Amino acid sequence: MEGTNAIKHDTEFKVSFGYKCNGNQFDTYEVSNGCDMLRGIKMQRPSSLSFSCLSGAAVSANATLANTNICHGVIGEEILPTWDSPNSFRRIASSPSLLKLDMLSSSLQSSTSNLSCSPSCQSDSFESDSFLKAMSAPSKGDTFLNATEVQVAGGAAGEDRVQAVCSEENGWLYCGIYDGFNGRDAADFLAGTLYDTFTNYFNASLDWESKQECLKAFDSSDAYGSLQYILEDNSYTSHGKNLLSKNCNFENPNPENVMKNAQNFHMNMPSESFQRGVVDCLLHALNQAENDFLYMVEQEMEDRPDLVSVGSCVLVVLLHGNNLYTLSLGDSRAVLATYEQHDNNGSKELKAIQLTESHTVDNEVERTRLLGDHPDDSMTISMGKVKGKLKVTRALGVGYLKKKILNDALMGILSVRDLISPPYVSTIPSVNVHRISKDDHFVIVASDGLFDFFSNDEVVQIVNSYIQCNPSADPAKYIVNQLILRAANSAGFSMEELMKIPPGRRRKYHDDVTVIVIILGTNQRTSKASTCV
Repeated sequence: MEGTNAIKHDTEFKVSFGYKCNGNQFDTYEVSNGCDMLRGIKMQRPSSLSFSCLSGAAVSANATLANTNICHGVIGEEILPTWDSPNSFRRIASSPSLLKLDMLSSSLQSSTSNLSCSPSCQSDSFESDSFLKAMSAPSKGDTFLNATEVQVAGGAAGEDRVQAVCSEENGWLYCGIYDGFNGRDAADFLAGTLYDTFTNYFNASLDWESKQECLKAFDSSDAYGSLQYILEDNSYTSHGKNLLSKNCNFENPNPENVMKNAQNFHMNMPSESFQRGVVDCLLHALNQAENDFLYMVEQEMEDRPDLVSVGSCVLVVLLHGNNLYTLSLGDSRAVLATYEQHDNNGSKELKAIQLTESHTVDNEVERTRLLGDHPDDSMTISMGKVKGKLKVTRALGVGYLKKKILNDALMGILSVRDLISPPYVSTIPSVNVHRISKDDHFVIVASDGLFDFFSNDEVVQIVNSYIQCNPSADPAKYIVNQLILRAANSAGFSMEELMKIPPGRRRKYHDDVTVIVIILGTNQRTSKASTCV
């Protein structure tokens, strides 16, 4: 393991947030900048809660403008301030989202797009107005996402965005890392909309499914057949129709039965079907984000042609009960630390299991897929990049590699030559559902900058060794410190010298790095999280 040197410049760690489940109480922890977390908030711990705390840290290397003007400033001025809480977790109302989405829709001043449900996402089973009503008034039934209030924290480090949303009372945790490139606009957009869009789809789809059950619109053998997923190697592969595309009639439902069903349906839903429903809504939300972001880029590219090259990798981790969902686009990773049988004497060894795929041209599977998708283009991969521009093969945004009209907005060497068969960058994510066992210890969720310097096995061993010796300390902040130390050693600097190099110039030595460590189980320990900007 690397040395235990710490970054001595407190000004480098300006904000800090963290979360620890401690029996029936949400605790507070003192951080280096003197800010306190929420104190003494009494929370009821459900038996299904399967994490004890989380710790996160981020360090910036890229120089980027904060609060960019995308969506006519609505993202930066109206939405992100309601989510960002860089110094502590804080309470917010659980459903402010639709007001935010309505603000975005209004900012476009267009009748051809609505962020609550753009035409490209509308399902056959819904008339446009009825679906918008569903999205504008999500069911208040007893779903796992419906909580009176949630705890949120988040911030930015360079072009990275980190977001955490937790409802201890309902037993779930949502973490998002959005690794932006060529600017932070796409990452900002994701931080402002993706979680909201997911929860809206989930509540609307659950309400819809409840109505179908109530009306007996399809027989029990096909009750969940609209979710066509195959579980292969613990990963969902989607095909065919999904939950929101079942063609059924909603006329004259029995209101009393519908309400009763909406409140109790998820409690009786088979576990696998519930998982498929969550996955389906994650996919819908990501597709919605992609469509809406590219639509906005088209509206604003005359004033900001650089937006056509802006994109973001996406990594979402959703923990509910014993189910750990991961959705990823790009090269961020979720790595599980779990104990496996070592030999016949019963001893166990801690192993690193990567829950996500690496969507880059260096991945032979991705490379083969990409070349197969463009057989008539001999320059699909050039200079080790997609069309000579991008290492990742899947990402949100980066419209100039997806649409000719967006590529034409760029001029000269900035544009892509011979865009023969777009899109060249996919928005189909990898999705995994892992059932947490008693042998699972923790999960490391991080942008790719961490893995420029450490392997999966190394980060697991470093984090494990640290929390064994320092049960009340911050493992995510420690692993970031170790990255800075290794980057400094590689460049021939001390840590202090490297951190004195301003963002932008420092990108030569390391990337923006965001890390979240989620401790699984019910072990009681202190945790902090930090963002360095």
